[in-house]
Amino acid sequence: MWRSIASNAVTFLIVALFLAGGVIVWGRAQYEGAGPLAQAICLQVERGSNFRRVSRDLENEGAVTNASIFRMGADYAGKTSALKAGSYLVEPEASMSEIVDIVTRGGASTCGTEVVYRIGVNRLSAQIRELDPATNRFVERAEFQPGVEETPAVYNEVKNGSDTRYRIALAEGVTSWQIVDALRGMDILDGDVAEVPPEGALAPDSYEVRKGDDRNAILAQMAEQQELLVSAAWEGRDPSVPLNGPEELVILASIIEKETGVAEERGQVSSVFVNRLNRGMRLQTDPTVIYGITRGQGVLGRGLRRSELRAATPWNTYVIEGLPPTPIANPGRGSLIAAGKPDTTDYVFFVADGTGGHAFAETLDEHNRNVARWREIEAQRQQESDGG
Repeated sequence: MWRSIASNAVTFLIVALFLAGGVIVWGRAQYEGAGPLAQAICLQVERGSNFRRVSRDLENEGAVTNASIFRMGADYAGKTSALKAGSYLVEPEASMSEIVDIVTRGGASTCGTEVVYRIGVNRLSAQIRELDPATNRFVERAEFQPGVEETPAVYNEVKNGSDTRYRIALAEGVTSWQIVDALRGMDILDGDVAEVPPEGALAPDSYEVRKGDDRNAILAQMAEQQELLVSAAWEGRDPSVPLNGPEELVILASIIEKETGVAEERGQVSSVFVNRLNRGMRLQTDPTVIYGITRGQGVLGRGLRRSELRAATPWNTYVIEGLPPTPIANPGRGSLIAAGKPDTTDYVFFVADGTGGHAFAETLDEHNRNVARWREIEAQRQQESDGG
């Protein structure tokens, strides 16, 4: 009898182990296999949340088939204590394993509400937008100019949200003073900026920031990024370009940046200035004259006067020889590269062509014809604006 009982017990144990093994294999397949989600969702993980709450939300959203398996898988992977607050984009058919990785690896949120502070040449704007998971595109909720326009209620609403993320988009060609002035106007940041960084020392780029970040730390990050860009552009330059060090490369790049907004033209514009330097010609570029008037503190807002073109300032390239003493803005990567590697041309003149670009010329006669065409375009536009 005891042998029969022992035999049955062994058989039961074998069956139990077999079933347990099958359950484990099934559970693992559920955890690592493609999930049931048909359309992307934005999963919000609140501060102080836990995996039980997250698993329940995911099950309700139809992103996981079994909340218990999701929690057990996260526990087995040793990630239950690594949950990060934020808003996360969960793609269709994301596995439980992939979702656990998304909510534990940290970093910036990948969906939800975003406030983008755009520091442009003419203004600072704040755009509040939200990612639509279904289309993976942002939908704008509001946009305003801080300190100029009334702050919309939605801004104060999202500013107090735990999942709102912030970004500063720095345009190419803005001055260091404009950047500091804009940072001072962002009420989510802390810290006083005692001194404006040198002109040309900050990299135009997009920067993720957090509420409470120090303004000086953000400026340091911008300066570090610009050092890398300048170093790379200088190392990759054409040795025949008449520039005495990285400082002069940044000066020339800043002029290129202010002269054209067309990326494809940067090499040509650079070639004009390099050809002029090589021939001992004055650069004669309006943006340097404007910088001599404004010192980069805001926008001139009007055309240059003849007296200003003749006025002696360290930046007036109609008067001085060679490059001005400092950059006139913060150039981006494209202009830095163009300054060090200009196109090979014989151009020494250029003027606007009415399309947003420029007409280039090798001779004064050709340039005068281009100028005449541009003046005709200006006159026609003035007539149209006057209703004629």
